[in-house]
Amino acid sequence: MRTGMPHSSTRKTDSWLRQTGIVLAALGAADAFYLWLLKFTRNEAMCVGSHGCLTVNDSLYSEIGGLPVSVLGLMAYLAILGILVFERRSPLGAEYGPLAVFGFSLIGVIFSAYLTYLEFYVIRAVCPFCMASAVIMTLLLVLSVARLRQQNSCSD
Repeated sequence: MRTGMPHSSTRKTDSWLRQTGIVLAALGAADAFYLWLLKFTRNEAMCVGSHGCLTVNDSLYSEIGGLPVSVLGLMAYLAILGILVFERRSPLGAEYGPLAVFGFSLIGVIFSAYLTYLEFYVIRAVCPFCMASAVIMTLLLVLSVARLRQQNSCSD
């Protein structure tokens, strides 16, 4: 629970971290949508010189129960984006939003690590857009940890 008002510099830092998270989540959502579009259209020209993205996107591992992994990524990024955009609109969101973003991004990083392992060691092809998503999710995790640390330091 937060006690007292955070200092002005703390609010500015949190605002910067939150805004950066919003930008990253939007970029991740755009990337995931692009990968879904590639999956849907199978347009090799969208691979931008890399045949690896089509190989990865056509692999056995590109779907879970018939649902493209890119759609799962899109849903995760949109959830993070929604939390970041709306968390300040309620006391509950302000209190638990940073923890929720941490949870989503942690699961995203773990899943991205698994998918990256599959790319390198099982599929033996690398999708640059998938790698971009893994980097974005990792950056979101780092930001979420910074926000949680800051939130905890404000309550001390």
